[in-house]
Amino acid sequence: MELPLTELQLINNSSLFQFDCPNCDTELVHKVAQLLLTGLATTCIDNTAGDPFRSYASVAVPLRKEMVDYLTERSQNFITESIVGTVEAVPNQQVEVSDDPAEIISDFMDEFGNIKRNLFGRVSGWLLSENREDKIDDFAQDMETDNFWPIDRREGISAIFIKNVDLKRKFHCGEKYESAEKLHEHMTKCTYRKISCENEGCRAKFSAFSKDEHDVVCAYKMVGCEQKCGEKLLRRDMDRHCITVCKMRMVNCPFYQIGCESAFVQSELSKHCQEFLSDHVLYVLKSVHKREALSEDELEARRHMLKESDSWDDLSESKDVRSLTWAVKHLEAKLKRPESDRENANSVS
Repeated sequence: MELPLTELQLINNSSLFQFDCPNCDTELVHKVAQLLLTGLATTCIDNTAGDPFRSYASVAVPLRKEMVDYLTERSQNFITESIVGTVEAVPNQQVEVSDDPAEIISDFMDEFGNIKRNLFGRVSGWLLSENREDKIDDFAQDMETDNFWPIDRREGISAIFIKNVDLKRKFHCGEKYESAEKLHEHMTKCTYRKISCENEGCRAKFSAFSKDEHDVVCAYKMVGCEQKCGEKLLRRDMDRHCITVCKMRMVNCPFYQIGCESAFVQSELSKHCQEFLSDHVLYVLKSVHKREALSEDELEARRHMLKESDSWDDLSESKDVRSLTWAVKHLEAKLKRPESDRENANSVS
């Protein structure tokens, strides 16, 4: 069930014939629109708490209208109340009045909720129960899903409330013009006009003055790799890229588990394996001949034997423990074969 078509007209009747810019901070408008739905859900839940004869939905329509009327009156009187409150304050005592429209409107909704809370909610521990918060969240979600109070209608009302309480004009344009033509010209370049993010995939909407601010955090903007690998990717994929596939990410040596404690950028893996081949081979030899309990001199002799072979440089192509272990075993077996062949030949002769 939607609001009556004349509701916005009744709220904004005083500005129908004025050529004033209607634009407000888009993100704040959306925030207040969300507060309206939560506020209505809260009021409906508290108004029917402990009453088996009334459901939340049965009171939603009348309470919605009452809440809009109440917020309209309170927001329209806000400037007067602020002036009177300042004048009546204790001499030499500074009166702090919030200039955050969302906070002000939220306070108004709390006032309305208190007025509509039934006796059960006032005298019981209902307000502190976890069940209450769950019911509020669930009912607000149901209204959102059922499009009971469409977001565009709530945003239209929220913009009016914001203009009413934004005394310092920090969150709305407020420019006025003597003709509709001049107003139209202004609205095409108004810094408060609603625009959409230009990055493909991003559905964010915000006021024009927030474009640069959004651009530096937009998850869908294509940016260069933070680790300067040369790749361009979506900002939202940056962390995963830098940790998993970036060639400039820091990695431990693949032979770390058997002794090499070096760390370097991924792109230097081949260089490291070439420069530290001798060390890696020694680590592998220690692992391969662990059960034989070879001495350091014996292990060094085996490494020297491998170094003297024509296949030594080929070992640097093995860039992990498993492949280098296989290559070392294969080369050792190949080098030992001629020795056994000579021994057999000598024994025959």
